[in-house]
Amino acid sequence: MKAIQLLLVAILVGATASATHTSAVSTFVAHSISSPSAALPDEGELPSLAGATLWLNSQPLTPAALRGKVVLIDFSTYTCINWLRTLSHVRAWAEKYKAQGLVVINVQTPEFEFEKNIDNVRLASKQMGVVYPTAIDNDYAIWKAFDNHYWPALYIVDAKGRIRHHQFGEGDYEQSEKIIKQLLTEAGQKGIGPDLAQVHESGAEVGADWSTLKSGETYVGYDRAENFSSPGGLASGKSHVYAAPAQLELNHWALDGDWTVGKQGTVSNKANGRIVFRFHARDLHLVMGPAAIGSPVRFRVRIDGAPPGASHGADVDAQGNGTLTGQRLYQLIRQPSPITDRQFEIEFLDPGAEAFVFTFG
Repeated sequence: MKAIQLLLVAILVGATASATHTSAVSTFVAHSISSPSAALPDEGELPSLAGATLWLNSQPLTPAALRGKVVLIDFSTYTCINWLRTLSHVRAWAEKYKAQGLVVINVQTPEFEFEKNIDNVRLASKQMGVVYPTAIDNDYAIWKAFDNHYWPALYIVDAKGRIRHHQFGEGDYEQSEKIIKQLLTEAGQKGIGPDLAQVHESGAEVGADWSTLKSGETYVGYDRAENFSSPGGLASGKSHVYAAPAQLELNHWALDGDWTVGKQGTVSNKANGRIVFRFHARDLHLVMGPAAIGSPVRFRVRIDGAPPGASHGADVDAQGNGTLTGQRLYQLIRQPSPITDRQFEIEFLDPGAEAFVFTFG
C-alpha cells in the first residue's frame, strides 16, 4: 500500500523487515552497536517539517527547535498493516525515553483519500494511543523533503540534527532501540540502562506469522486490482452485477452482487453484496468503511462457508458478525494452526460498504 508497490510475501527472511507498504526489504546495512561508542553513519541533516498541513498533539516543530533532542521520525499511513505492526514498539520507545530527551514525531502521509480526513486521523490516533506529535502531511511535502518511499519508515536523528540511522519496513526493533539509547548517551543523558522497552502487542499490532504467510496485499479498486475472478472482469467506475465462482484459485478474489468498482475503493450498491477471497495466512484484514460517513454497515464473515468460531479476528465475533463504523483496517480472521488454504467471504447486510485492500499476517 504505497507509492512504490512491492511483492508482500516476496521476501520472508525470518522476522525481517519485509513490508507490504514498502517496495523492498529494508535497505539498511546493519552497523555494529555493541558499545555506546560504535560508529554510525551521517545520513544528512534533518529536513524541514514546515510542509505539514496541521499538527496534532503539538505546536509545529522545527529542526532548530529540536536541536539538543534525539528525534525519531516515523512515517505512517494509519491503515497500513505494516506500520500498525511497528506501532507498539514506537509507542514503547516514546514512553520509556521521553524523560531522557527522545522526541517521537509521527508523520501521517496518506495513501487513500479518506486518510486525509483530519477527523479520521484524530480518531485513529486516539484509538491507537498515538499521544506524541503528529504532522499531517497531506501534500506529501515532508515525504518529499526526506525523499522517502516507504510505509513504515523510521529515521533516527541525533542531538545535532543529523540523521544517523534509518529503518524501512518492519523488524530490527532491538537494533533501532539500541541506536536510540546510544544517541541519547552521546547527547549527555545519564541513566540509560541496558534494559529494553516493554512492548505490548494486541490485535492487528501483533507481528505477522511469516513462516505461514503465502498471501499478499490485494487492492480491490480498479487502479491496482489483480487476480479478479468474477466472470466478465471488472466494470470500472459503474454499477454492475457480479457473480462469484464457487471455487477460487489461491490469492484470487471475486465480487458477488451489485457493486461499483472505483479507482481506490469498491462500493456495494445493494444489501447482501459479497467479496470472496481464497488465502493462506494466519490473519486476514480488510481496509474498509461506510461510503457515507455516519452510516454504519453490518457485515457477516464466513470461512470455508462456516462462521469463523475460534478463527475470528478482533473486529468480528465467533459467529462472524461485525459493523463498519469508520474508515480503517478491520481484522477479520486470526486463525490457530495449522494454517492452510481457506476460502474467506464477507457479506455486507446493508448497502454502502466501501472496501479498499486486503492485507495478511
